[in-house]
Amino acid sequence: MLKAYKFRLYPTEIQKAYFANCFGCVRFVYNRMLNDKIEHYKETRQMLKNTPAQYKHEFPFLKDVDSLALANAQQNLEKAYKNFFRDKSVGFPNFKAKHKSKASYTTNNQGGNIRIENGKIKLPKIGFVKMKQHRDFEGLIKSCTLSMNKSGNYFISILVEQEAPQWLPAEHKIGIDLGIADFAISTNDAGESVKYANPKCLYQSEKKVKKAQRALSRKQKGSKNRDKARLVLAKKYEKIANQRKHFLHKLSNKITDENQVIVIETLSSRNLMKNHKLAKAIGDVSWFEFSRQLAYKAEWKGRTLIKADRFYPSSQICSACGHRDGKKSPHIRDWKCPDCGTHHDRDTNASKNLLALAK
Repeated sequence: MLKAYKFRLYPTEIQKAYFANCFGCVRFVYNRMLNDKIEHYKETRQMLKNTPAQYKHEFPFLKDVDSLALANAQQNLEKAYKNFFRDKSVGFPNFKAKHKSKASYTTNNQGGNIRIENGKIKLPKIGFVKMKQHRDFEGLIKSCTLSMNKSGNYFISILVEQEAPQWLPAEHKIGIDLGIADFAISTNDAGESVKYANPKCLYQSEKKVKKAQRALSRKQKGSKNRDKARLVLAKKYEKIANQRKHFLHKLSNKITDENQVIVIETLSSRNLMKNHKLAKAIGDVSWFEFSRQLAYKAEWKGRTLIKADRFYPSSQICSACGHRDGKKSPHIRDWKCPDCGTHHDRDTNASKNLLALAK
């Protein structure tokens, strides 16, 4: 199996300059190749097959960076093209912008040119870079992706080929209803119901973010003070993202460790965020990322993840007798079944109905 491990890098000033050069060259090659493909198709109505090597004579600065980084940029462009022609709804490949696109590049391990020694990782053309390896791993390094976030921190994601660990079957089945007031409400086949509080990471730091945004807006464009204010704001957002990731990873690990079959409701965040009163809260809660983490962790651990149909009325059905009571407004948090008289907590009842879908 292939598994990625992400670590923090602490490059020197010379290494930072090299990384910046790589990020720029990868972006330049991607944009140049995309532009040439578009122009060639307009003239000939045929697809242009171009490679980064064709541009090195005209642009000698491309020879200063890792050639595999440029080759991976070509592969990313070709993949974007194939995805577009496979499904037009994916959209045509976009040009990469310096200040909007993610600063990153990918290189491959060839003949052991990438290896870890004494808390440092050796990379092509730059040598050893200091790394904070907070956990060990075993296996063959296939590739590495270098990236820099908006607050100026550097990271490396190491893709490793390793044997899949053997996980013992878990004891329980579980149904999970997602919400805003409570992030998740679960019920397992032992009849245990648990509510996981919503951490509200953005809401908790919103005042600090607004203050940093106001400070940034007052700074003159192009000034050093504006750059400093931008970094302050970026660090605020980075902290929020890290808090959210920590919560999601911790909860998804707990659920996949303890349960063999997991049933989760399917929500369309894009459609739900059209409700402007709830858009910020829905964006903060990260249902899609939580579902994504459950999916790949369930696959790793040999668990079964079942995603209920988007239109399954989990909150409308009485979990005791099966009576369907119809749609309810979001403010109604509990209700009484008119058929059997059972009093239900809305979210707990929904999780019980989702549990009933477990095979």
